[in-house]
Amino acid sequence: MLPLFMRSIKFLVGLAFIGVLFLSLVGTIVGLVQEPPQPTAEEEFHHHAKELKLASDGPFGKFDNAQIQRGFLVYEKVCAACHSLNLVSFRDLQKVGYNEAEVKKIAKDWPFKQPVQDPKAGTWGERDNLASDRFPKVYYPGTGTPPDLSLIAKARHDGGAYVYSLLTGYEEKQPAELLKHFPGAKTPDGSHYNPYFANLNIAMPPPLTAENQVTYSDGTRATVDQMAKDVSAFLVWTAEPTLQTRHSAGFAVVIFLLIATGLAYGAYLTVWRGVKH
Repeated sequence: MLPLFMRSIKFLVGLAFIGVLFLSLVGTIVGLVQEPPQPTAEEEFHHHAKELKLASDGPFGKFDNAQIQRGFLVYEKVCAACHSLNLVSFRDLQKVGYNEAEVKKIAKDWPFKQPVQDPKAGTWGERDNLASDRFPKVYYPGTGTPPDLSLIAKARHDGGAYVYSLLTGYEEKQPAELLKHFPGAKTPDGSHYNPYFANLNIAMPPPLTAENQVTYSDGTRATVDQMAKDVSAFLVWTAEPTLQTRHSAGFAVVIFLLIATGLAYGAYLTVWRGVKH
């Protein structure tokens, strides 16, 4: 008698649990139908990334070393004062066309030095960068430390296109339609309106503001659009410097598998040639 009673209790408890879940589901659906969620300012006015075509795009893509060197120059002259590149070594620049002497000079002349600790005194000092060092971290004295850019093209949806869109997407004024429907979305003091940023307002002021902020040694005209494309290509490279090697290895594997498949099929036909099946 007792086991039957216990089974009945378990059944009732389970039934009650299912009933509560069902009522919650019905209540949620009714609430969504009666009072659907209102769109947010971000949902209504956030823009998708602009189209950006780079030489590294697609399975046959290869890095354009000239463009990456231009992009590194933009990073060095415009971005490096605030943003780190701490997962990249100076000697990695040799992969995009810089020679050993140039890399050593870039490392030595870099404005931020490598921190070193005196194990005896317990104090910190600095030394010049070596080619084998990674780009030193930037300690920003403002209200916060801007993000490291080493993997920014991997960490953001649309990668290089996102970086390009963000750099060229600043607007001096917010759209009147935005303030009309979302008066609370006014850009706060110290921020800047950029519809390509996640919440529309970004603390970073426009980094690329005028033509010829940098001087390209190859004669390329340094427009804002060109500089944005070049630094985006550079950050795509920092996020995946082995892309070309990976592509080559992938093609080699595919070719090997095709040949192996052909040999296996030929062996199959030879072994089972006289067997009816």
